[in-house]
Amino acid sequence: MQAQILAPAAVLVLWSLIMLTWLAITRLPAIAKAGGLSAAKPGGRGQDLEGVIDDRINWKSHNYTHLMEQPTIFYATVAILAIMGAGALDVLLAWAYVAIRIVHSLWQATVNRVPVRFTLFSLATASLLVLAVRAVMATLLHDPATVTG
Repeated sequence: MQAQILAPAAVLVLWSLIMLTWLAITRLPAIAKAGGLSAAKPGGRGQDLEGVIDDRINWKSHNYTHLMEQPTIFYATVAILAIMGAGALDVLLAWAYVAIRIVHSLWQATVNRVPVRFTLFSLATASLLVLAVRAVMATLLHDPATVTG
């Protein structure tokens, strides 16, 4: 099950890079229209573009930022479960987390109505919470005497 539990994490990494590409494809032309990168103040950050370029364009950046936050916990949890031995439920929960996060990304980047976005975030978080509890159980309740080798 080690490879199976790692597959959802690999897909989420790829999805994060897809979101980064989508962000760049939409944001760079908007930045050019607003004066270009050369007009940016020294030390400027992406958040400085709030109110400068269209909110719909910034939504992709917001989502990319979100993909760099909570999923870091997901990656650590998946690594723990891969090391300890993931079960079928762990794999299912990991895929559920990734699928919901992808839907969350698409929603936030296009429609961005907060009640739906919050529901999607909550469902993904619930999946992650169960995965994290299972990772804690796998480590705290691990009996080294049962390891064969």
